[in-house]
Amino acid sequence: MTGKAKPKKHTAKELAAKIDAATTNRGGGKAGLADRSGIEKGGHAKLECPLCKVTAPDIKSMKIHHDAKHPKLAFDEAKLNNLHSTGVAESSTKPKPGIRGSLKK
Repeated sequence: MTGKAKPKKHTAKELAAKIDAATTNRGGGKAGLADRSGIEKGGHAKLECPLCKVTAPDIKSMKIHHDAKHPKLAFDEAKLNNLHSTGVAESSTKPKPGIRGSLKK
């Protein structure tokens, strides 16, 4: 028997929160640093500010950054560096797992 106000089983909300915390990439540690910087696969950081090289995942976040850090300059989407289109992911020379060269029989 348990004490007052202590449920015997986990609630659905608690279980869903545990699953979410275990399966969602929160970007911590060395792997998260590489993911945020966009060095390996482009990461979550899609756009880069041309003025201070700060990265952001989308236009809205970059607009907020620009308004806060560069208020005297006009915001221009055309000047932003798109890290996903520059070929950061394709620059890797590692072979892809499961893909072999031409198989000759």
